[in-house]
Order: sequence, then structure tokens, then C-alpha cells
Amino acid sequence: MKAAWYTQNGPAKDTLIVGEIGTPTPGPGQVLVKLKTSGVNPSDVKSRLTRPLNAPFIIPHSDGAGIIEAVGPGVNQSRIGERVWIWNGQWGRPHGTASEFIVIDEYQATHLPDSTSFAEGACLGIPALTALQAVNLCGDIKGKTVLVTGAASSVGHYAAQMCLLAGAKVIGTVGSEEKAQHAKNVGVSECLFYKKESVPDRIKALTNGAGVDAIIDMDFSSSSQWLAQGILRAHGVFACYGSNHPGDVSISFRPLLFHSVTFKFFLIYDLTAEDRRQTLTQLNQMLDRGLLKHTVAQTFSLSAIAQSHLAVEEGRYMGNVVLEL
Repeated sequence: MKAAWYTQNGPAKDTLIVGEIGTPTPGPGQVLVKLKTSGVNPSDVKSRLTRPLNAPFIIPHSDGAGIIEAVGPGVNQSRIGERVWIWNGQWGRPHGTASEFIVIDEYQATHLPDSTSFAEGACLGIPALTALQAVNLCGDIKGKTVLVTGAASSVGHYAAQMCLLAGAKVIGTVGSEEKAQHAKNVGVSECLFYKKESVPDRIKALTNGAGVDAIIDMDFSSSSQWLAQGILRAHGVFACYGSNHPGDVSISFRPLLFHSVTFKFFLIYDLTAEDRRQTLTQLNQMLDRGLLKHTVAQTFSLSAIAQSHLAVEEGRYMGNVVLEL
């Protein structure tokens, strides 16, 4: 089968190789998926650049979609021919979705509704599930106001939609007029331009000084500094899934204590079994009902995987980057 891999960390053009390797065979409880698409996420780029290899070579990417071609012992034969989307394809294992086939545990091949394209299916494992877990961690947000940082990003765009479906009002931070329009297209009511205006001042003006009820955050190193300025209402929730500077971050303790702020951090690869079951069920219900707008910004061929990684690394596109296999 054709696949892409790397044997060392480094720049995409210097490390990613495209060639032929053997097609894997499913073992007990596993399925063989013929992949149609593979999602390229920022975490895939970071892994290729810096994460120590846990095998002689790594086939990258955790997300993808395709059709089950064969099943191993213990898996119902009826699953052969089923359209599925993949999550955690390359998490803790060397064989990800940047290949024509992948063998994966059966439960990691989730049914893909006919109404969702394979390209859209490659956007679900990291972006959509991260967004949904963040929304769930905020609790009951019906009638409340939520700040989504990076509301035009792959995760933020899904999170904004999911908050609105839960009955919340959404305020988003964006970096440009184009991104503001992208966020407003799914119902974000106010867009704050974090590069040229004070986000805390705008939030307080929009909430009569009270602050938002919850924050869904992609950059703890920056957004955490707004908390001491009253951006989050007392007893509010700060759900965070990333930081542009993952080192130590200093925050003011007393405002957090006296506002009884709740922090909820999570890694989408490492959800509890119950959280994973809940998010998978909820997300597929949304897909079945056609409730989400997906943004496939650009597609590349497998042979152009280095260019796809560079595009993600440079933030060249607004939306998800996908390989068509």
C-alpha cells in the first residue's frame, strides 16, 4: 500500500517520505479500513517536529475516514463495507492515517453518516471532538454567554456552533475581518479583534461588567491573563485545550479564589471512557441531523503531504486541511 512516513524529527520537506509498504492485517477486535481521507492537524505537525519517535518510523495523522474492508476475529462481519471516521489513529502507536489502509481497534472506527463526506469525516477526530468536550465541560450553558477564543479556528468554529445548539450566546475572538465573517456565518454574535483591542474591556462592555459565564480557550498563556481583569463571571468555567507557550504560566491567585473560578483542562487524546462514549454519541447525532457546518479549507494528495504540513504549520488556510488518498 502507499503511505507517508518519517524516521526522524525535522522539517516536513526533509523528513516526510512517500512510498510503498505492506498492507496490515486486522487482529482480534480490529478492523482494516481503506482510507479515503486523512486530516492534517497542528498536533500532527508538532509531533513530526518534536515528539520523540516510539518506533523506527511513524505514519502520521490521527484523523481520517474511509470504508471498512476487512475485520478481525470477534468483529461482526456486517461491518465490512461500512463508512467510518477514525479518531486517535496515531496516538500511542506508529501507524496513523496518512496511508491507503489502517488497522485500528473496532471502537475507533465510528460510523460515518451518508450525509457526511469523507473529507468532512477527516475533520472530526481532533477538531470536532475537542470542541464538543470543551462545551460539555462548561456544563449547562442554555441562556448563558460563552467566550470562544479563536472562533474561526478549526476547533473554535465547531465549538461556537455547538454552544449555539446548546442555547448559549457566543462571543468570539478573531484575528481579522475575514475570520470575523467566518465566525459570524455560524451565529457568533460579537467578534473581538484581540490584536488591536482590549478583549477584557469589550467583554465587560458587552456583559454590563459581569463577564461571561464560560470560556472555551485555545491559548492559556494569553487568555489566562484576562481573568484578573474580570472577564469571567463569578463561579464561571474556564475550559482549556491548548496553549501557544506550553511552559509555566503565571496567573493572579486572589481574583480566581474570590470569583470561585473553575479550571477544566483536557487532552482530547486522553478522555475517560465515559466522556469518549458521550462525545462520540453526541457528535454522530449532530451529523445525522445535519446540524454542523464543516470547513474543508484545502485538500492535498498523499504525494503532497509535505506541502500540507507546511500549510498547517504556517496557518495558511482558515479551516481544515485534508489529504485525499
